[in-house]
Amino acid sequence: IPNTSLSTRKVVVDVCNIVATRGARLAAAGILGILKKLRRDVVEDGVQQKAVIAIDGGLYEHYTYFRNCLEDTLRELLGDEASEIVSLVQSNDGSGIGAALLAASHSQYL
Repeated sequence: IPNTSLSTRKVVVDVCNIVATRGARLAAAGILGILKKLRRDVVEDGVQQKAVIAIDGGLYEHYTYFRNCLEDTLRELLGDEASEIVSLVQSNDGSGIGAALLAASHSQYL
């Protein structure tokens, strides 16, 4: 941000981090909701079925503060035992892959 003081730029960084923290925590809550629906949020009877969550997007890929906050929040929500069986991975071209999977699954019913 040109022609601004250092203190102004620090305020902008703080605001961006606050917004990113909120977004990451909301995203983690959404992921937890899906894991709960699939019953992948707990380890039952010692059985550990691994869950891999593919995430696409520049925010997760390039903004390490957001990525770390999302991972930490999910770990906090799941607990230590269940967080060991859940992995977040960067997925490139997730929307294209998702569209291809949807088209392929739809064509089976035609």
